[in-house]
Amino acid sequence: MSYPSPWQPGQGPGWNQPRPWHEQAGQSMLASTADRERAVDVLRAGFGEGRMQQPEFEKRVARAYAARTVGELALLVSDLPQGPVPLPAVSGPVPRTFLPAAPPKTNEKAVGAAICGVLCLVTAGLSGLPAVILGHAARTEMRRTGEGGEGLALTGLVLGWLSVAGWSLLLVLLFAAAVVSGG
Repeated sequence: MSYPSPWQPGQGPGWNQPRPWHEQAGQSMLASTADRERAVDVLRAGFGEGRMQQPEFEKRVARAYAARTVGELALLVSDLPQGPVPLPAVSGPVPRTFLPAAPPKTNEKAVGAAICGVLCLVTAGLSGLPAVILGHAARTEMRRTGEGGEGLALTGLVLGWLSVAGWSLLLVLLFAAAVVSGG
């Protein structure tokens, strides 16, 4: 024997709308645990919408769990909507002042500086000087235009200056070795 389902398909994907309790067959039919849970869900929604006070809500929930028939459950929720009440639509588009700000565009020279700085490790420091030049140019442009990419420019500058310092130290050591061995 099949029993009528208290749920019927709703309007839209993933939504189910319960049929009102008074439409269910047999008000004297014994209530199942699922029937009680549905009634408590309706009570919770009503309480959440401010349709009843805390003491009344607690009393109704206790009565719902103690109910023996579908008719008793129907009485508990008869003065409440049988599902979520749709909220009124917003009157118009959200003003621009309340929208999140778009992130600033990243400066291309800052990206180039970071790439050249990372390439210093692979090119034995030969891309260090371009990293320094691009990093300084990027920071100047970013201050003027408000673009983003400060971290990328600083990465290129730090790695580029480390490379330039390393090459300078190597040249000084080679020059000192040449002076010592030639003299």
